[in-house]
Amino acid sequence: MTQAASQTPAITPEIAVIVPVRNEEANIGPLIDEISQALAGVPHEIVYVDDGSTDGTLAALAAAAPGRPLRVLRHASSCGQSAAVVTGVKAARAPWIATLDGDGQNDPADIPALWARAKAESAARGQTVLVAGHRVTRKDTRIKRISSRIANRIRVALLHDETPDTGCGLKVFSRALFLDLPHFDHMHRYLPALTLRQGGAVVSEPVNHRPRLRGVSNYGTLDRLMVSFMDLMGVIWLQRRWKRPAITPVEFPAALPASQPGTPPAA
Repeated sequence: MTQAASQTPAITPEIAVIVPVRNEEANIGPLIDEISQALAGVPHEIVYVDDGSTDGTLAALAAAAPGRPLRVLRHASSCGQSAAVVTGVKAARAPWIATLDGDGQNDPADIPALWARAKAESAARGQTVLVAGHRVTRKDTRIKRISSRIANRIRVALLHDETPDTGCGLKVFSRALFLDLPHFDHMHRYLPALTLRQGGAVVSEPVNHRPRLRGVSNYGTLDRLMVSFMDLMGVIWLQRRWKRPAITPVEFPAALPASQPGTPPAA
């Protein structure tokens, strides 16, 4: 893995936008422009993780870097979307994380609303809350929509993860929560279930979804279906093999002052 930093902000960012990409050179500039507009006036950082691209993705990132709080990390070879998200979150300096797909279908303009809800819900509930985007009107092919609908119903029935659309790449959560989760390939699709397992809460927020305008998908429907069953069984195993302890702090009374030498004991 290699890393490049462009304009590292002097002020500690409040939120980091993590964007995993592979062969998305045509989407780099437009998406970074939109992220910058959505978070204008907010201390933020944009962390792109190039997951072993073989096109001009890295050159496009270099062209977009000047004047932006952009950091770029590169995997020498493709390790998958989840590995790229893990790399980005570990490198982030902000306490809050927003994830976006790099194909431009997620709308960065939705980030402020999801972030505001994550902070408000976390404060109100006294626990960390992950806010998952819900693509109410999806702009995908018919076969993608049908396969996702079936997979979501099966997943909710088995995992009880309270989320209608875990496949949406737009999510906001705390960095500390994510670093406590188990990391494995395709984990990004199970973040709600893993958050509940860790003692957090999950809510969904309707978000805009757009058709892909540039490039082609790097992840096929058949690829997802082939691995989804094993992933699902693995997450069920993780849920059953973990007991979350109820922790109560124990306080002891203050120590009595030591008696001075020669002082007779109290009657």
